[in-house]
Amino acid sequence: MRNIIAILLLTLSSHGLAGTQSAVPTCFSDKLPPPKGVQVDTELFVIIDQTTVFDTGLKQSVANNIKPFIKPGNIISVTQFSAFTRGHYTDVMTSVSLDNELAQHDRDDVSKPVLAKFDQCEKSQLRLAGQVIGRALKSAFGESSNSIDKSDVLSSLKDISLRVKRSAAKRKIVLLASDMLENSSISSFYAKQAVRLIDPAKELELVKKNDVYGDFGKADIYVIGAGLLAEDKQASKSVYRSPQVIGALRSFWTQWFDQSNARLMDFGAPALLNQID
Repeated sequence: MRNIIAILLLTLSSHGLAGTQSAVPTCFSDKLPPPKGVQVDTELFVIIDQTTVFDTGLKQSVANNIKPFIKPGNIISVTQFSAFTRGHYTDVMTSVSLDNELAQHDRDDVSKPVLAKFDQCEKSQLRLAGQVIGRALKSAFGESSNSIDKSDVLSSLKDISLRVKRSAAKRKIVLLASDMLENSSISSFYAKQAVRLIDPAKELELVKKNDVYGDFGKADIYVIGAGLLAEDKQASKSVYRSPQVIGALRSFWTQWFDQSNARLMDFGAPALLNQID
C-alpha cells in the first residue's frame, strides 16, 4: 500500500466505473472460488459536496481518512452531489470491493501456485483500488465550484442514505465532505452572503414538513468542512463562522442524523479533530 496517499491525490486519468459494480476485478476464480458466508467488514461511503471548495489541506485530510480502509474485505465508494440543476446531480463515481483474505483453513486446501497467484493479485488489487479512488476524488474536487447558486444538501443526503442503508456490511461509515449549508427551496442557511445563525428547532420543522429525513441504516457519520466558506473579497473572508453559528449548525445536523437512523461521530468545522477509526 506504499504511496497510497500520493496516488489518491495525484493520479491524473479518468475515474473508474460508476454505480455499485466494483471498479477493480476480483482475485477469486474458478480454481479458487470465494469462501461462502463471508460478510463485508466495513463499507466506507465517501460523499463529496461539489458546492464546497476545499483547500489542499482538507483534500489531503479526506485522502488520509480513506487510506486505512483500503484493505482486504472492505468496500469503498465515492459519490458526488450538488444542486438539482442542469449538469449537477448525485453520481456514484466509483465503487471498489476488495476481496477478503483467505483464512488459514481455506489456504490449506489450495495448491501453492494458485495461492501464490492469489496473494500477488490481492496486493495489486489494493494498489489499483488506491488509483481508482484517487481518480474519483480528483474528479469530484476538480469539478467543485462556489458559483453554484443552490445547494440541496438535505434532499441529496436523503437520496444517498437509501444506498447506505442497503449495505450488508458489519459497519457502515459515511465520510461527508461538505459545508453542510442548505440553500434550496426548503431553507437557506445563508443571509447577506454570510452564514446565518439558524434555529435548529425551526429548521427541523421544515425538514419534517418537506419530508427530507433519510435512513442511513445505523451508519456512523464523519463530516469534513462544516461551515466552510470560500474566500471572497466581496463577502466575508472567514474560513468558518462564529462558535454560536457552528454550534447551531452542529445541533441541527446532530438531530437530523439521529432522526435519519445514523450517528454523527465527528463534525469537522472545518477539519476532523481525530482520524476515523
